[in-house]
Amino acid sequence: MHDPQLPRLMLKSKLRRRGIYLLPNLFTTAALFAGFYAIVQAMNGRFEHSAVSIFIAMVLDGLDGRVARLTHTQSEFGAEYDSLSDMVSFGAAPSLVIYEWALKGMGKLGWIAAFIYCVCAALRLARFNTNIEVVDKRFFQGLPSPAAAALIAGLVWVMLDFGIMGTDIRWLAWCITLFAGLTMVSNIPYYSGKEINLRKSVPFITVLLLALFFFVVIPSHPPVVLFCLSFLYAVSGYAMWLWRLIKKRRASDGQQP
Repeated sequence: MHDPQLPRLMLKSKLRRRGIYLLPNLFTTAALFAGFYAIVQAMNGRFEHSAVSIFIAMVLDGLDGRVARLTHTQSEFGAEYDSLSDMVSFGAAPSLVIYEWALKGMGKLGWIAAFIYCVCAALRLARFNTNIEVVDKRFFQGLPSPAAAALIAGLVWVMLDFGIMGTDIRWLAWCITLFAGLTMVSNIPYYSGKEINLRKSVPFITVLLLALFFFVVIPSHPPVVLFCLSFLYAVSGYAMWLWRLIKKRRASDGQQP
């Protein structure tokens, strides 16, 4: 027997599915807007706003994938859209911000360094998309583009906080821009944290330390804390690579007769 409520229920179910699928893409769109806003503010000379916007884009970028997994709304469209958003927020935006802030007066050397960073971000994202099924999930291959963007944005923000202009440290900015760009396309391993199970119970002290970190340490001086975290993560890959190299050499020496 035909149920007269069936078409209405099917329509409500369809609308609900469409609403759920829109949710992670809204986070991606917000991250894209943050990257776009960073570029606009850099063009207007408001570099602190640009740096903060890039960090906001990082937070939103981390949320969209988790929201998609929690709501079971992963899709190829969402993955491609996320990559395009990352290219703007973590590729184009940081390169243009650092160019306008510090590298603009260096002539060809300035825009070449900014372009190298931008193209390395594009290559990093393309390699991540093609190797996503074959690499070790515990580690990233090369510096992740959000971390590279955080290093650039953190440098701008912390220097502005101490009253240092970009032209005063343009060579330092030039070196860090190249370092961040080239490290993205390297084979240096970086810990991904994907093996951490957020649903698993943890000791109370762990929750307390995390609360102190997010609500006390970071708010105490955001520019310094965020830049130090970005820098330490950027060099952690080289430390891990060096440690692996030393262990490999010791193992090979121990096997020799």
